[in-house]
Amino acid sequence: MSDINKRICNYIANEWVDKAKSNRAFATDHNLDEKTVRKILRPEGYRIPVRTLEKICEAREIKISEFFCLIGL
Repeated sequence: MSDINKRICNYIANEWVDKAKSNRAFATDHNLDEKTVRKILRPEGYRIPVRTLEKICEAREIKISEFFCLIGL
């Protein structure tokens, strides 16, 4: 199970957070706490709640199912 969480977090970190102006900007734009963004950026990953993933997908204007397709699940 942790492999899936790590895969989710790595995708978000590499494709979206790293390209944002800052961690704070990403958090603000995605209706998240900056602490949550730091957890996503951890090398070991983070057990990301579905609600957090939903907020990120809503801000990106994609469905959660589309997100899972992006990461190959």
